[in-house]
This record gives sequence, structure tokens and C-alpha cells, in this order.
Amino acid sequence: MNESTNQTNQPIINAESHAKITKIADEIEKVIVGKRDVIKLLLITLLSEGHVLIEDVPGVGKTTLATALSKSTGLLCKRAQFTPDVMASDITGFNMFNREKNAFEYVNGLVVCNVFLADEINRTSPKTQSALLECMEEKTVTVDGKKHRLMSPFMVIATQNELGYVGTYPLPEAQLDRFLMKISMGYPTLVQEIDIISGRQKQNPLDTVNPVCTKEEILKIIAETRSVHIEPNVYEYIVNLVSATRVHRSVMLGASPRASLMLMRAAQGCAFVSGRGYVTPEDVKAMFPYVISHRLMLTGDAKIRKISEESILSEIAGGVVVPFEGQAKVIL
Repeated sequence: MNESTNQTNQPIINAESHAKITKIADEIEKVIVGKRDVIKLLLITLLSEGHVLIEDVPGVGKTTLATALSKSTGLLCKRAQFTPDVMASDITGFNMFNREKNAFEYVNGLVVCNVFLADEINRTSPKTQSALLECMEEKTVTVDGKKHRLMSPFMVIATQNELGYVGTYPLPEAQLDRFLMKISMGYPTLVQEIDIISGRQKQNPLDTVNPVCTKEEILKIIAETRSVHIEPNVYEYIVNLVSATRVHRSVMLGASPRASLMLMRAAQGCAFVSGRGYVTPEDVKAMFPYVISHRLMLTGDAKIRKISEESILSEIAGGVVVPFEGQAKVIL
């Protein structure tokens, strides 16, 4: 992308591309009422080439959110309802013998798509969960020693019920670390819930969601997001925040260098969605809890005292020196 600047010598973004992202958010909001902040986080994840874990109680719109995203972007979406009997080969694909060709042929698994919805991912076995590790990190699957490249863009949207529910398996730390963000939908307000049920009296609002861009346009916008400018002191701010999680008294295992990379990508996506061609510390701070909270392993004492990851990250954000503030407001 040819980087241009405004009168204050700050890089600016392609206005047409930003308008496309706004249109996508508007389409999704037809079915996800009053959750503009969640929609923006999902779009930031897409532009950052990451994956998102949505943890919440059943029935708040997690699956609908993912479906609306795929419809509004024109991306190919496939869904797997994760149950204990789902096998790894269902996800990655398998080789089948072709009698006519007298050779084995690869049969696509469910991950051969642009948006893979892993519904209730924590209800399947750890073996099947681990089938996604290579897909999420390398965007490939390996079957019988042969690699197969997945479509681009490729995004996993995983939903899970909170761990208090019967029949769930906690996701391993290695897999949690591959999710760019963990977010929660939350219950709607009284007025929002009235709008939800009244809007579904005669039709499914998903039927009204229209594609407003193509896959090629999404790939172009992703490339533009990668070009969002970052100052050296913002790089340092990102690393200082992540490093502080490794020495906090309540954290047994802090965030890895992968988390720093993910936070940088998320900050670029946040800046783009906010209409800017440069990252500010406010972008980093806004993304910090969503990118880092699921990567921390707390000490036993912290768990006994019921200290939350969010409170730890808030304390860290308040204690790390911000290089400069007030350049741009981030609204999620």
C-alpha cells in the first residue's frame, strides 16, 4: 500500500477500505443487536489474521455472530459441532484410496475454508482439539506426512461454554496461546433483548445479511492493515506490557513472545478499524486485556484469593509507563 500522510504528517489509511469494514459491521449488527464492540473485536481479529475464542453461556449469539461475519464478507464458512465423537480426521481431512486411479487421494476436512466455526470446542476430546494446532499456527494440515495449505484468509472462530458446565474439557495452554483474542458476548440489556425477539417474530435476521465485499477485497484490506505504522517507542511499550506479566507476583506463567506479536497485530487492526494509519498506545492498551488474559496461568494463591486475570492486567497497564498519550481515542 502506498502510504500517504495528512496535514499532521501522520499516515492515513485507504478510505474506501475503511468504509468496507464499517459496512461489514453494519451488516453484522442487523443480527447482533447492541454489540458493536464485540463486532469490532471480531473484525480486528480478521484483519490481524488471527483466531478468536468466544467464551460465554449458551444462547447469547456466539454462533450467529460467526455466521453473520461469513455472510457479510462473502467468505466460505464451515461449521463443526464439537462433540466427544468428533475425530481429528473430520477436521483435518484424510486420504482415501481411489480404485480408478489406483492411488490415495486427499479428502478435504472441515478446515478447508475461510472461516471455520468450532462450535463448543471444549466439548470434544483433547486429541481432536489438538488437530487445530497446526491449522491455526501454520495455516496448513499434514495428513500421512504431506502438507496441504489452507485457504487464505483463514480464521478459526471457536465458541465454548464456561468450564463449570458438565462434559467440558479445558483447552490446553498451547492451543489457547494460538487464539489472538478471547472475548465474551454478555447478556443483552432489556431493550436490546426486546429488539432481538421482536425482530425474529416473522423472519430470521440472518436472511437479511448481504455480502458487502469479496474475498479479494478482504485480502487487500488485511495487507493494508499490516502496513499500519508503528513508532519504535510503541514497540517498546508492547514488549514492556507483555514482559510485566512474567514477573507479576500473582502469575505463575506469563505471556510469551507470541503474545507480543499478537498484541502488535491486534493494535494495528484496532487502529485501522478506528480509521487511522498509525498505532497509538491507546490502541495497545485497548487490546491488551483481550489478547493477554487467556495466556496467563495464575498462582495457586491467586486462585484461592479469586484474583482475576483482568484485574492483574489492569494493574500492569496502570504501572507501565506510556510513551505518549492522547493522540487518538479508541472506541470499542
